[in-house]
Amino acid sequence: MAAALLLLVVLAAAALAGTEASAFAAASNNATAPPTPVVVVEGKLNVHLVPHSHDDVGWLKTVDQYYVGSNTTIQGACVMNTLDSVVDALARDPARKFVVVEQAFFQRWWAEKSPTIQAIVHKLVDSGQLEFINGGWCMHDEAAVHYIDMIDQTTLGHRMIKKQFNKTPRAGWQIDPFGHSAVQAYLLGAELGFESVHFARIDYQDRAKRKADKGLEVIWRGSRTFGSSSQIFTNAFPVHYSPPDGFDFEVLDDIIPVQDDMSLFDYNVEERVNDFVAAAIAQVNVTRTNHIMWTMGDDFNYQYAESWFRNMDTLIKHVNKDGRVHALYSTPSIYTDAKHASNESWPVKYDDYFPYADSTNAYWTGYFTSRPTFKRYVRVYSGYYLAARQIEFLVGRSSLGLFTSSLEDAMGIAQHHDAVSGTAKQHTTDDYSKRLALGASKVENGVSTALTCLTSSNRTCVSSTTKFEQCPLLNISYCPSTEKASSATKSLVVVVYNPLGWERSDFIRVPVNDENLAVKNSDGTIVESQLVEVDNVTSNLRKFYVKAYLGITSDKAPKYWLVFQASVPPMGWNSYYISKSTGAAHNGRGYASAVVSPSNDTIEVGPGPLKMSFSSASGQLKRMFNSVSGVDLPIQQSFLWYRSSEGDSMDSQASGAYIFRPDGNTPTIVSSSVSLKVIRGPLVDEVHQQFSSWVYQITRLYKNKEHAEVEYTIGPIPVDDDIGKEVITRMTANMVTNSTFYTDSNGRDFLKRAMLAPSRHPLE
Repeated sequence: MAAALLLLVVLAAAALAGTEASAFAAASNNATAPPTPVVVVEGKLNVHLVPHSHDDVGWLKTVDQYYVGSNTTIQGACVMNTLDSVVDALARDPARKFVVVEQAFFQRWWAEKSPTIQAIVHKLVDSGQLEFINGGWCMHDEAAVHYIDMIDQTTLGHRMIKKQFNKTPRAGWQIDPFGHSAVQAYLLGAELGFESVHFARIDYQDRAKRKADKGLEVIWRGSRTFGSSSQIFTNAFPVHYSPPDGFDFEVLDDIIPVQDDMSLFDYNVEERVNDFVAAAIAQVNVTRTNHIMWTMGDDFNYQYAESWFRNMDTLIKHVNKDGRVHALYSTPSIYTDAKHASNESWPVKYDDYFPYADSTNAYWTGYFTSRPTFKRYVRVYSGYYLAARQIEFLVGRSSLGLFTSSLEDAMGIAQHHDAVSGTAKQHTTDDYSKRLALGASKVENGVSTALTCLTSSNRTCVSSTTKFEQCPLLNISYCPSTEKASSATKSLVVVVYNPLGWERSDFIRVPVNDENLAVKNSDGTIVESQLVEVDNVTSNLRKFYVKAYLGITSDKAPKYWLVFQASVPPMGWNSYYISKSTGAAHNGRGYASAVVSPSNDTIEVGPGPLKMSFSSASGQLKRMFNSVSGVDLPIQQSFLWYRSSEGDSMDSQASGAYIFRPDGNTPTIVSSSVSLKVIRGPLVDEVHQQFSSWVYQITRLYKNKEHAEVEYTIGPIPVDDDIGKEVITRMTANMVTNSTFYTDSNGRDFLKRAMLAPSRHPLE
């Protein structure tokens, strides 16, 4: 008997207010953390010096290159040197402090250290000289990242810190992400247990107003549902996460050292103390209480830590001797404790810090869509990782071990604010993708073995002739298992797993070559199915991408997509059996799709409650109608492109991966006349639109579904005219009547938006 061939298909889980709040009401919820001793001077301005290094987990270089310090022609950065140097410097003087953030780097370094060095680090952590803040695997993005991935990467780092040091980070340190989400505030802030969150990047206009109102520091109630029960003290820096001008002490920078040897000609203590006091007074004038924070560090600093600490030691000594202000080594936790003790009242903020702009023509919204393929790759494996961990738990880790661990590091790194954001260099993004692919391949092997255990009659991991295979390249219609099995005598079993906590009914699509197939569920009942012919565009793209991804020349593309509806219990699975039909396809409740030739001016599609109408003449969308809700909406869709700004004499800011900046011209429509192909069937209707040689779109409407599935392929974008193009799709509809709309927040919330001025195209 031929071995059954099984395929796993995973249903992926996919404003400054006028009121004020007393400091830390319900924000300080880390009750188990002892108070950090604070050495401050009452009645004086206390300047908290927070030594730090911002170490991107990949950006201009890969994460490995940053750690070991290679590829110095790009950037002279070596995180390994920073950690070595900081530990040596802290061990020299118990007054010194430093904060460590990215665990992706620290854990590599820790694993290499001898027991002697590890013992020194333990003492530094226990004494409070070395403090872990944020504590995630990386400093994650807050716009393009999903909230489950935010939780997972933070949990990974915190788990290691707890295991090695029995410590829990008290402060959030999101200093570099390009704007900040409300979900970050309440879910990854107050509900996680942080007492405060600190960052640098907020809109330049917002910062100016908050400085004038002394409102940079707020009580942030990111959730209107949870309100004051889930709020956090939030500190936005006055400028950036670097020190005030003149107080950068990185050894290779053009620094002004503090020289207190009177026998030398460059003795400058009085001058440097005066500069320090002036900078401190300027900052206290834009904030509240007599405590201010100086972020003493920048990107990949402290590679020779003694340069920083020697100068800060000297500054603290002479500033405190001068007596006008008081300087001290500090951390965000110490600073927050001092703010808490002041009994000050703070402004309350309810929404998020988006969008972020650092100047007039520099709105950092380009990264919302930069590198969309990588964004999708991260999101797909986010759902797969969640499902795999559940399967790992269900089968029992004692049976197979922790087989999902190979993906946790790659997924954690991918949430970095220069990774999923799409703002890293291409070779770095390639490295992120490679890590995900390698990690996922190991997890796939574990999942396949686990399913053998779970689906066996006695639920044990015994040897079996059953062979499980998975198809991670279904998005390019590549699945040799189903293509070969459906045209041979082998039976094909599709196992569908649902990681959600409720029953799920969704449509499954697998590529096949036989038009005479039947689908049955586990009790032998025939399941209605439909064959959809694979279009030429998909066939051509498949050849290109299979060669690019796998380095092989694939056989010709499959003939059909086999579509059927699967119902799966919560956190469970169902099996579906695909085999040759004994009679005609329709006798097995399998139906071939029909290509429709439009005979009227308008053609309506949709086998379910949602209908969409298209113009037969122009091929454009005209109308959407939902028979359940009664919504009847005239709507048009177009693809257009803006000319990318290259900057000008007045403002050199160009459009790019971070910033979306058109050059001011009216956008150009890709095409007004669209090639249209309509495919009908009992389960799904498809509309294929060819907008141009480089823009192709498929819209699917399913039976019993009230949403449309839109799949578009864009590119290569033509640039032979030497014009950079920002491609958009525009949905034009009379939906917004009161200038109010809602946007997604990390896949967890919707935030209400109010437009300052009516928009001609509110859905653009």
